Amino acid sequence: MTIWGKNSGKQASRVLFKIVKTSQFDYLLPKYLIAQTPMEPRDHSRLMVVDRKSDEITHAFFYQIGKFLHQGDLLVLNRTRVIPARIFAQKPSGGKVEILLTRKEDEITWEALISGKNVKIGTELTISHQLNATLLEDLGTYKRKIQFDRPVEDYLSKFGQMPLPPYIHKKLQDAERYQTVYSDRIGSAAAPTAGLHFTHELMDILMKDGIEFAEITLHIGLDTFAPVKEENAEEHQIHSEWCEVTDDTAQKINFAHRDGRRIIAVGTTTARTLESAVRKNKNGDIVQPFSGMTRLYILPGFNFMVIDGLITNFHLPQSTLLMMVSAFAGWENISRWYAAAIKEQYRFYSFGDAMFIQ
Repeated sequence: MTIWGKNSGKQASRVLFKIVKTSQFDYLLPKYLIAQTPMEPRDHSRLMVVDRKSDEITHAFFYQIGKFLHQGDLLVLNRTRVIPARIFAQKPSGGKVEILLTRKEDEITWEALISGKNVKIGTELTISHQLNATLLEDLGTYKRKIQFDRPVEDYLSKFGQMPLPPYIHKKLQDAERYQTVYSDRIGSAAAPTAGLHFTHELMDILMKDGIEFAEITLHIGLDTFAPVKEENAEEHQIHSEWCEVTDDTAQKINFAHRDGRRIIAVGTTTARTLESAVRKNKNGDIVQPFSGMTRLYILPGFNFMVIDGLITNFHLPQSTLLMMVSAFAGWENISRWYAAAIKEQYRFYSFGDAMFIQ
């Protein structure tokens, strides 16, 4: 039996594939391998380099990634910056409310996760004597639409806390360690973690060796951590995220493609953005500038049109991100490589080690 895979309408062609069962994307991970703190320095995390054709596995450190890159390779980064999106408020009754901002709708309106007793629609919340908010709409499963009396970003640096993933239980001592060194576009509720391994010094070395860089933006929502509960993975409602490919980045990608140089996505968010910008035309271009929401859902059977390689961390079982990397490299390969990583005691998830799939 076959079904149509969810793609992005005009953003990419639809792909026919067999039903994908969520339960197959599972593996057992010892809890002690879930990284609780970032590696110091950043580029000293471990790096598993895998070849899709030969199935060869090489163990290295991230600062050695240049050994596995070719002159002219184009590495594409996600420049998004995480906002300190966890804030605390008070109801008129004095009860405490926790607000976790997940997606911005306009200058004063956000979607947010709300935690607290009897927090009803219409409740007015006080964050400080300078900032107040009102709950506008119940979106289901603790998610609400909330409206502030002024742009909240101006106050997050003072009142907000960094929203770490739920599997990280240790307090982060330096909030910048949950940001990439090149982040400059505020808007994410989570970090593009594949980029956490880069340092300015490493990037300078790579550029001197002929490696090129380009940037996209995708603002990550917390739904990226949501497990797929449906056994038929295609039935899962993929989250939408705002992304952008600029004119300059589109030109760099199209030039690299026409020259036969490799285009390497740093992270699944970058891969999702690039594949959302696919527009083939007669002059050989494969992407065009793109700005807007993407609902691109990448499952096994997806036809990647842009990327030739992927730098990524190790992902949660039965997650859309694990399914995406399996679409790129094949689940049989991914499951075998993950087993090797567990055997070699790699650190997993957001603050964990990296994998370069080429």
